[in-house]
Amino acid sequence: MSSLYTAIATASGREGRAVSSDGRLDVTLAPPKELGGTGAGTNPEQLFAAGYAACFASALNLVAKRMEADVSEASVTAEVGLGSNGDGGFALSVTLRVELPDHLQGEAGRALVEATHQVCPYSNATRGNIPVELVIE
Repeated sequence: MSSLYTAIATASGREGRAVSSDGRLDVTLAPPKELGGTGAGTNPEQLFAAGYAACFASALNLVAKRMEADVSEASVTAEVGLGSNGDGGFALSVTLRVELPDHLQGEAGRALVEATHQVCPYSNATRGNIPVELVIE
């Protein structure tokens, strides 16, 4: 695959900093209180949730344009869970909550979201690796 764009970021762990190569992203990292941390910074799961939500929303706009559907009032919320994988390691799970306008409720909205799930790079990267639940609201 030939890359259209390559993002580069460096991090020092769950406690420290993450910085993109262009300096536009520079965040303090800290484990959440739920994992015994201070919660005084962001964490990898929040960054993944923000990226997945933004990417899925952009893919939704692309697919909707192809289908001649108006999604100007749609939004996507990603919930990223961190848990045990049962083998001494950790695993992620994702719930994508897609809020669609009233005119796209029902089967038309479901078809749009399912088509978006086939286009979104995050969905393609996670497919078969972690559970992703699609919830239409």
